Amino acid sequence: MHISKASEFSNRIWDESAIPELIKYIRIPNKSPMFDPDWQTNGYMDKAVAQFKTWCLDQAIPGLSLEIMRLDGRTPLIYMEIPGQSDDTVLLYGHLDKQPEMTGWRDGLGPWLPVIEGDRLYGRGGADDGYATFASLIAIKALKQQDIAHARCVVIIEACEESGSFDLPFYIDALSDRIGHTSLVICLDSGCGNYDQLWCTTSLRGLIGGSLQISILDEGVHSGDASGIVPSSFRILRQLLDRVDDCSDGSLSVDEFTVRIPEKRIAQAKLAADVLADQVYSKFPFTDAAQPVADDPAELILNRSWRPALSITGMDGLPALADAGNVLRPSTSVKLSLRLPPTCDANKAAEKLKTMLEQDPPYNARVRFTPDWCAEGWHAPDMQPWLEHAIDQASMNYFGKPAIHMGEGGSIPFMGMLGEKFPEAQFLITGVLGPQSNAHGPNEFLHIPTAKKLTCCVAEVIKQHYVNSNS
Repeated sequence: MHISKASEFSNRIWDESAIPELIKYIRIPNKSPMFDPDWQTNGYMDKAVAQFKTWCLDQAIPGLSLEIMRLDGRTPLIYMEIPGQSDDTVLLYGHLDKQPEMTGWRDGLGPWLPVIEGDRLYGRGGADDGYATFASLIAIKALKQQDIAHARCVVIIEACEESGSFDLPFYIDALSDRIGHTSLVICLDSGCGNYDQLWCTTSLRGLIGGSLQISILDEGVHSGDASGIVPSSFRILRQLLDRVDDCSDGSLSVDEFTVRIPEKRIAQAKLAADVLADQVYSKFPFTDAAQPVADDPAELILNRSWRPALSITGMDGLPALADAGNVLRPSTSVKLSLRLPPTCDANKAAEKLKTMLEQDPPYNARVRFTPDWCAEGWHAPDMQPWLEHAIDQASMNYFGKPAIHMGEGGSIPFMGMLGEKFPEAQFLITGVLGPQSNAHGPNEFLHIPTAKKLTCCVAEVIKQHYVNSNS
């Protein structure tokens, strides 16, 4: 593949077509069904799907077929097929549903307000993961433009990923025969350590999410009268959380939550740490002199990719400061998010977490933990030499630096599902979510040059997949 021609083609299509479409897409508040239970009535998801359908068909890729699938009561799914010079299948994946608004957007920015500043396109969903549809088809178009052979390509864009992909298994089962034998999966919903090279995700953590409710009274009472007699529900919360993690460093030592980290992943983490150095933590908006939990970048990478971590992501039962009187509150409820190592059994871990929190509650308080999200992690199979070389060469061709392999801290439920469905497949999991891109939070942005270069890398890997399969 002619490198400069591919770069020029990708840049032009992104600038002339894809970026304007992403700007339109960012304006649509098509939140994932977990955050918009009335998504069917509101119609935002259908609007985004219709927009993507029109753009995809307008690309006039020879042989492209596109279907909007709608299983009863489930979010829609875009299914595309592009014939190739072999019947072996490359499966490309992305999603178009979005996280909720989140507070904290700086002046002039907002979740549904697309703004371009320099190399950044701000707005919810551009990088996570609206760009994936455009990158997938532009990569295939780049191959067509240079008459380069490739295998049959299937592109799946779902609308439920941010809710745990609970609709996707039904679609994968329904499409199993049509997808066919898949030897390469390309997922564009991951992250990158910097914007200087191609990053390949080697693992994803599992996740347990749920609500912990602690009640000690039937109603609030005067704190002067009750404090010292009635235990605070917040103090009970502190005691329960101490059962799970060590408050001094956040470590979890429970067997059901931990695994032995593979030596290869430790070595890759050290290499990534050499490249990133203090960027591992400096990319986060720490206040003033605040510091990370450790100084060693390699250990921090392993913390976020192979070790469990507990976070509280929401809380009920506390009045705003302006409304807080001298009342001992009757209850406290928190939303827990427990990230699990990639190879940890999430269901067993969820059972253990529920037991730890509910068993023998302090002061015989009423304690209930209700898991509402249990996602398995994913660990990539050993990469075949052709793919490792192709990824590295693509990074050199379009970024000018070698590729880096690193585990990610997030979860993509689709990957575990595909790993079971296609046990012989190779995987390229990558993405554009780099420093400060802030998926799920305020000021999310797409780094446009990275999207353009990544598109070319995807084309290069698809080309090499065909060469390897037919050599």
